[in-house]
Amino acid sequence: MKQTCSILLAASSLLWSAFATAATRPHYGGTLRVTVKETPAAFDPATLATSGPAGLSRLVFETLVALDERGRSEPGLALSWQVEPGNQRWRFLLRSGVNFHDGAILDANTVAASLRASNPNWKIVPSGNTLIIETDIAEPDVPTELALDRNGIFRRANGKIGGTGPFSVAQWDSGKHLTLKANDQYWLGRPFLDSIEIDFGEDYREQATLLDLGKADVIEIAPENIHRAQAEGRNVITSEPSKLIALAFAGAPKTEDEAHARAALAMSIDTTAINNVVLQGGGVPAGALLPNWETGYAFTFTVGGSAEIAHQEHAPPRRLAPWTLGYDTSDSISRVIAERILLNVRDAGITLQLASSGATDLRLLRISLPSAEPHVALSELSKALQLPEPKFSGSAIAALYSAEASLLQTHRIVPLVHLRSAVALRANVHDWVTLPSGEWEIQNVWLSPEKP
Repeated sequence: MKQTCSILLAASSLLWSAFATAATRPHYGGTLRVTVKETPAAFDPATLATSGPAGLSRLVFETLVALDERGRSEPGLALSWQVEPGNQRWRFLLRSGVNFHDGAILDANTVAASLRASNPNWKIVPSGNTLIIETDIAEPDVPTELALDRNGIFRRANGKIGGTGPFSVAQWDSGKHLTLKANDQYWLGRPFLDSIEIDFGEDYREQATLLDLGKADVIEIAPENIHRAQAEGRNVITSEPSKLIALAFAGAPKTEDEAHARAALAMSIDTTAINNVVLQGGGVPAGALLPNWETGYAFTFTVGGSAEIAHQEHAPPRRLAPWTLGYDTSDSISRVIAERILLNVRDAGITLQLASSGATDLRLLRISLPSAEPHVALSELSKALQLPEPKFSGSAIAALYSAEASLLQTHRIVPLVHLRSAVALRANVHDWVTLPSGEWEIQNVWLSPEKP
């Protein structure tokens, strides 16, 4: 009897061991259900670069060059590249054996047509299996620029848009729902998932409900809810502080008095309180445009928070007319931040008035980090904020610091906080990666059977 029990126990242990091994080994199949707050109006690289979840575009549209998590260039759809002296003429060798989702072969002509749409100032010439890019001025960062989402390679045929990525578009309901299916012929190997279902326009509370009911596998967590979600025992993955909250003025100051007033405004805003109280520690107070993890020098810039010093050192000799402050009325947190800014600057002798619509003197903005490479990130942020183009005297970190300091000295932008981005996952979602920049890497995600 004892021998029989021992045999049964051994067999049971082997079964449990086999089940545990199978549960932790990547395998194919399943549908990943994702909900997000953004509502992109179109599914193409240019739109997704500004309004879609970071990393979504790359599931479908790949770039010639990729970046690792440190912002270093590595081959993508281009195997290699060379530049002629002067950094104005680049030659990219395209990868062979790559097909678009409709079966068409990736060739230089299609790549050139795709890139011309997003880079009208470049001269792009296909030549055999290579692509030649010529610029009007020296541009040493062309490979890194080609890694931006807006430079994803696409092809339009029969009213549909497709790329070369691990997933293709099966269904697109503008701004509401997206279904992606696995690309069986993907040049790097078929992804583990069969499909991905993404619902757009769900607020954070609705997303949490869907996760709890088992109707979503991955949801976004608002920065101000990260600590709460962790305390509740959710499986939360966060990025480095990478999304910038800032105040942007409509133009340059017209007088010296206005420049002083803008400096006083920047100094008077208590960004530490905004981060700790309003955002519940979901980021870090910012005095720079780029986060410290990307540059290593952001901590050297002054962070606001002293209305008394602002009033003493920067107060203009005469009072200016009140400024109007615009913000995203659909975002309740933006409203709270704007109201706290009004209180802070009032103590420095500056008057702001909230405006929910129309042209304003300055706006409260939230902008994602466009690149993990700091020089390109600063250039792209400058475009998005309509700031002067940064001037780099070289590729060294000192040149980057100087360029960023010059932009801040224009008194057109006031950095406030660098926010973290975060997601919560169900227990059966494996190998999800969020890069420091906040970009999702989910092409290698797989699902294990859920316990009953």
